[in-house]
Amino acid sequence: MTCSAARTNIASVAPVWQAMLDRQPRANVFLTPLWQGTWWEVFGGDAGEECVLTLGGEHVPNGIAPLVRNGDTITFVGDTDLFDYHDFIVGDNNPASFFHDLDSCLASEAWSILDLRSVVEGSPTLEHLPELLRRRGCEVAIEDEDVVPGMPLPADFEQFVQSLGKHDRHELRRKLRRLGAAGAYRLVRATAETLDDDLTLFLDLMGESREEKRDFMVPRRERFVRLVMPRLLDAGILRLFFLDLDGERVAGVTCFDYAGRRLLYNSGYRLAHRDLSVGLMLKALTIRDAIESGLTYYDFLRGPEHYKYHLGGKDVRLHRIIARR
Repeated sequence: MTCSAARTNIASVAPVWQAMLDRQPRANVFLTPLWQGTWWEVFGGDAGEECVLTLGGEHVPNGIAPLVRNGDTITFVGDTDLFDYHDFIVGDNNPASFFHDLDSCLASEAWSILDLRSVVEGSPTLEHLPELLRRRGCEVAIEDEDVVPGMPLPADFEQFVQSLGKHDRHELRRKLRRLGAAGAYRLVRATAETLDDDLTLFLDLMGESREEKRDFMVPRRERFVRLVMPRLLDAGILRLFFLDLDGERVAGVTCFDYAGRRLLYNSGYRLAHRDLSVGLMLKALTIRDAIESGLTYYDFLRGPEHYKYHLGGKDVRLHRIIARR
């Protein structure tokens, strides 16, 4: 089988890419051309050669492979520091057709290592690609990379509370009562008019709450955040929430609402209010807001932090595919 692909770039194929993604049942913001294009804008100069392939036809492709070549290694666009999920963008046809085309195209490319990170369990990539690569003589390993805890959302918040274990249910109710006794609290959401100042406040809350978050937000990553967040807000995806307690914003979270799901991306809080568990309470309030907004799933994203399980999260696994030839 010969390779049927056109080599392109994220910007050129973005409309077709997004239209295809809109029809995928497990789509998420990290797979959008908006997220990946912004990442390339900031980090692409050092990442290697942009190697985006449209498979099966340039104008009506069967799928898109957002790849990067760096020396003899091919990876997805982006890395695990800013991406919680990666995958191929597969069209409406039988996924097997896309992966056979992709396998043929990869066979014609020059590489020694194919390193595909953050592929979620249940992805057709895990079902199809490793076996096709093995048939071509590649050594293929599938590793457990991380977890992305989450849970389906019920019809109302009380059902959610009731679904928690006895101890977690008791603790959530107790902490909400303590927060209410400390003052008047409310959920505040950033708007287009307030976003610039709200991002500055949010980054400050992140840095105050944990040293590793402060160290993480180096200037280049901050540039990415300040570019991508307004674009996500314009696209109706960003939800930047604050917990306001008696007029003071004591905690903040960035969430992404996409394809009926809410994704919790990052958070921070004032240490002076740590005894009120303001960070955890804000996350609980965003769960309530997600339920009231009609969303069907809450995704805590990458990492096995304890609070995710106290709020009902169940593990979903991410895998890494490494092929060598």
